[in-house]
Amino acid sequence: MPATHVVSPPKPRPRSRQPATPRPGVNPAHASILEDARVAGLLDGDKTDHVSFRAPPGLVEAAKRESGIKSTSELGLLALAMLARPDPVAAFFRRTEGCLGPDHDLEY
Repeated sequence: MPATHVVSPPKPRPRSRQPATPRPGVNPAHASILEDARVAGLLDGDKTDHVSFRAPPGLVEAAKRESGIKSTSELGLLALAMLARPDPVAAFFRRTEGCLGPDHDLEY
């Protein structure tokens, strides 16, 4: 009786939660911002929302020059990811507005 060897299909590997190694020429800060957005689930799913607007060419060119990004689409994704990030300083100010600690003295 000949022996048969059954090969099971490979299991899909889980996605790594480690930050991706930045590509050459990619600003590590930008990669970090996009990685934060990915970890937060903001980059999941299909790209189905269309964002379109007019902007002054000087503003677009300056943003591309400062960021090192060549693609307007990538520039838009980075800008949206930066706006979507929580601002810990603003959260602290909102949380502590009007509150002084016991050691604060308003007398001069």
